[in-house]
Amino acid sequence: MEDQPEPGLKPAALPTPRLKEALRQARIEIAERTGVIVDLRNAEIARLELLNEALDPVFAEIPPDVELFDRGLVAGDPPRLWIDMIAHVVMGRDKRVYRFLQDTRYGRRVITESSEIAELVDAVTKYVARRLVERERLLEGDSALIAQDALTAAARRRRRRWRVLLAFMFGLIAGAATLFAIAWFVARQLGR
Repeated sequence: MEDQPEPGLKPAALPTPRLKEALRQARIEIAERTGVIVDLRNAEIARLELLNEALDPVFAEIPPDVELFDRGLVAGDPPRLWIDMIAHVVMGRDKRVYRFLQDTRYGRRVITESSEIAELVDAVTKYVARRLVERERLLEGDSALIAQDALTAAARRRRRRWRVLLAFMFGLIAGAATLFAIAWFVARQLGR
């Protein structure tokens, strides 16, 4: 009985919601929210571009033959400033704090977090330096491994020669012992 209008009101006097008006209002609300999101996203990208420009002198000092770093700004969701294949900078939840992250085999690790570009430049510079030293050590290790492999191969050849010589000597002794045994057996048989 709640569906029926009050006795003094006519059915035409009730306000009728219009679907077109509700749809228009919903579209306006979505557009306003989208506009805010786009503005926040553009602000994130602009802040990452500022950091990218501040990092130009650091990356200019990297020797040209080192192809370890591939810096680039990717305007994805969220926008990221990639330093290399495993490290990048994103904006924090409040969109004012830079977060320098590194992907490891154990998960993502926060290297540093700051709202100051200078602190991030310093952290990225230290990271780049560590990666360059790590690369040098690996390259030195490769040359040491090559030298060690050469020594190991020479040692293997020497061991192989000794094995062949020992096998020959064992065969010679076994053959002589067999001939001696046959001669002794034949001599015993003839001596009877």
